[in-house]
Amino acid sequence: MACSLQPLPPINLSSSFLPTSHKPTTKPSNYSPPPLLLSSSSKPVSQSRSQASWIESLRFNTRSNLFHDAISTYIEMLLSGVLPDNFVFPAVLKAVTGIQHLNLGKQIHAHVVKYGYESCCVTISNSLVHFYGKCGDLSDVYKVFDRMTERDLVSWNSLISAFCRCEKWELAIEAFRIMLAQNLEPSSFTLVSMALVCSNLDKNEGLRLGKHLHAFSFRKGHWKTFTNNALMTMYAKLGRVDDTRSLFELFEDRNLVSWNTILSSFSQNERFLETLVFLRLMILEGVKPDGITLASVLPACSQLEMLVTGKEIHAYALKNGEVNYNSFVGSALVDMYCNCGEVESGRRVFDGIHGKGIGVWNAMITGYAQNEHDEKAVMLFFEMESAAELCPNATTMSSVVPAIVRSEAFSDKEGIHGNVIKHGLEKNRFVQNALMDMYSRMGKMDISKTIFNSMEVRDIVSWNTMITAYVISGCYSDALQMLHEMQHVNGRTHKHNDSDIQTSFKPNSITLMTVLPGCASLAVLAKGKEIHAYAIRNLLASEVTVGSALVDMYAKCGCLTLSRRVFNQMPIKNVITWNVIIMAYGMHGNGETALELFKDMVAEGDKNGEAKPTEVTFVAIFAACSHSGMVDEGLQLFHSMKQDHGIEPGPDHYACVVDLLGRAGRLEQAYEIVNTMPPHFDKVGAWSSLLGACRIYQNMKIGEIVARELLKLQPNVASHYVLLSNIYSSAGDWDKAMDVRRKMKEMGVRKEPGCSWIEHGDEIHKFLAGDLSHPQSGELHNFLRSLSERMKKAGYVPDTSCVLHNLDEEEKETLLSVHSEKLAIAFGILNTPPGATIRVAKNLRVCNDCHSAAKFISKLVNREIILRDVRRFHHFKNGSCSCRDYW
Repeated sequence: MACSLQPLPPINLSSSFLPTSHKPTTKPSNYSPPPLLLSSSSKPVSQSRSQASWIESLRFNTRSNLFHDAISTYIEMLLSGVLPDNFVFPAVLKAVTGIQHLNLGKQIHAHVVKYGYESCCVTISNSLVHFYGKCGDLSDVYKVFDRMTERDLVSWNSLISAFCRCEKWELAIEAFRIMLAQNLEPSSFTLVSMALVCSNLDKNEGLRLGKHLHAFSFRKGHWKTFTNNALMTMYAKLGRVDDTRSLFELFEDRNLVSWNTILSSFSQNERFLETLVFLRLMILEGVKPDGITLASVLPACSQLEMLVTGKEIHAYALKNGEVNYNSFVGSALVDMYCNCGEVESGRRVFDGIHGKGIGVWNAMITGYAQNEHDEKAVMLFFEMESAAELCPNATTMSSVVPAIVRSEAFSDKEGIHGNVIKHGLEKNRFVQNALMDMYSRMGKMDISKTIFNSMEVRDIVSWNTMITAYVISGCYSDALQMLHEMQHVNGRTHKHNDSDIQTSFKPNSITLMTVLPGCASLAVLAKGKEIHAYAIRNLLASEVTVGSALVDMYAKCGCLTLSRRVFNQMPIKNVITWNVIIMAYGMHGNGETALELFKDMVAEGDKNGEAKPTEVTFVAIFAACSHSGMVDEGLQLFHSMKQDHGIEPGPDHYACVVDLLGRAGRLEQAYEIVNTMPPHFDKVGAWSSLLGACRIYQNMKIGEIVARELLKLQPNVASHYVLLSNIYSSAGDWDKAMDVRRKMKEMGVRKEPGCSWIEHGDEIHKFLAGDLSHPQSGELHNFLRSLSERMKKAGYVPDTSCVLHNLDEEEKETLLSVHSEKLAIAFGILNTPPGATIRVAKNLRVCNDCHSAAKFISKLVNREIILRDVRRFHHFKNGSCSCRDYW
């Protein structure tokens, strides 16, 4: 740090620095100031005290911060007939500054003018500049400063401080430059103000000037504690926490402010472990924490979910009276308890705080919302507005909007948008982010997109919110396109020197864990690998959330080997990671390995108390057993889950067991399981699984009963009608099948068309049955006709039972030959190199005929074909399928 501050060329202060409206004017000789504290009828009292005595009394009160007493002393002095002088005015002006009474200060200023001290005493002028700056009246700051015939370092420090107080950073820099040009050397007080200026500039510019300040401070020996504290704060606000720490460790005269500064720096920059480590060091050095200390370290306990440490800090705060009357500590405690899942403890802290400010209310509303106690969050929001008569701010709205969209008790969800507009918060980006999320979850993506496009300022959360919105809405291609735009389209972030600063955004861990499920749903392996590479380059792949999403993505793209490799390389695994890998093996029909992983998970949970099986874990393992025909193993787990793992079977577990039995053809037993479910359970999932099994095994008797129950519960769900119609069609009862389809038409229910897609290059190619819209459709149909002949010679016989229409056999074969998955497979064969794996995804269950055809195709063209349907994966290779024809 060998650099120093160099003075710039002189700047004409009166012509270029001060507004023309603030130029000094000459007062007429008969000018009289407005009445001060004396009325026209006031009479002097007996002059029994000397002027020196009055001045000493005035100064004593001011030094003791007894500002009202000091002002009373000044009034009594005037009433006694003693005239103020250049020693009186600085003292009384300091008192008026202390209470920030603008009108009273202006009357004192009038006395300064009246008694002729306006331009003859620099100390009085400095006091006036300081007073007007403290009161935020820049126009009078300009006037007083411009009239000064003499200016010293204190004058410039007062001016710069006034600019800082009013956040006029550029004016503060200009004043600083003029001061240097007049050969005045900055003092420690100047450096403190300028450090504040630097911390509020653009990061690069602030850091450049800040390093100059630091070097000057070092060279000139301004090694005072308050100067170092200011420099530490500057570095922290500019994101240079390591520089803050280095500076902190370099000087010994650290005080409470120094410790609070370093703790706040760590906490605000999400370095939570260091926050707690330095708190311990602070206590070991004998420095007693105050409310600011506690408010800085509690967020670390909150984010690290260190409830025990948080409770210790709470106990200290109670012992030292820092809770009931310190809203910052109270808010931090509420946040800590709620973030650790102790919402009721947070509420008890909330109820015990006196004079709750908006911050405390926001902490409790946010705590309820984050823990999905949505009705309580909404009711507390209404209570805040009505009973507490507090006006919600952006934090309030961005917290309560998610609760409102989830709350069934609050039907007028869009009404909250009106409340936002009513309070003038519709342009706040945090509120806009919450509203975008709300409308996307309501299925109104057009409104979300409109809000996004209208945003003047976007941050990384705005982009992540829109990507999430597209994923939730099933618009996966749009989500990937948004990811591309996020990195390449500039987003306006802020203004600097009256010009827009443009920047793009780098995806963070939230972005990746949000967009990877989109890659998984579309089975776009190339894009998923690209995101994985980005995660590795940016040190995000080791994060448990990103790692879990990668495990899921590779599994759903058909790459079980890569999925397991990512799983094995993860340094930390949580319950979601284990659930994902168990589900992955289940989807790929490898129930044995899924069961081994489940046992490993249980052992890990017993060893370290983490990643114990949850309700979702059992859904995953039951599904794995179902897809692999492991009926006995699945039933054994079902009957022991409560006793061995403390988890009560829920509706989803019953549905899985029904599916497990139904796939194995044990329909009567599955039917009995449904009938033994607790009466209050939702049986839709279980009935749906059983109806699907009746379709596979063509059991019309049970199928009709099940369909009747389902249609009572969900009369507008197309799949129930389709399955029942298929059962009738498979049995040759075309009249009943037509009756069901007629009923669908009357109800306005439409069957989802079968669709298959395949990734090639940077595009996703989609196909419907008999599709003629694709540019290669003619070539694809010709290729399939030729391939069909080769397949028949190899022993393939079309399974026309899959055609659920009353047609002749030839027409049925024609329909079968152009199913969407066959078109996608043909496209893959024609457009990829020989031997390359073909990966196809389908939105419905693969039909028997396409399953049989894929086995023949894999052998004839010597390709591995990985087909993902709505339920599971089929790996076709050399004429056989990984499912062993059990699906």
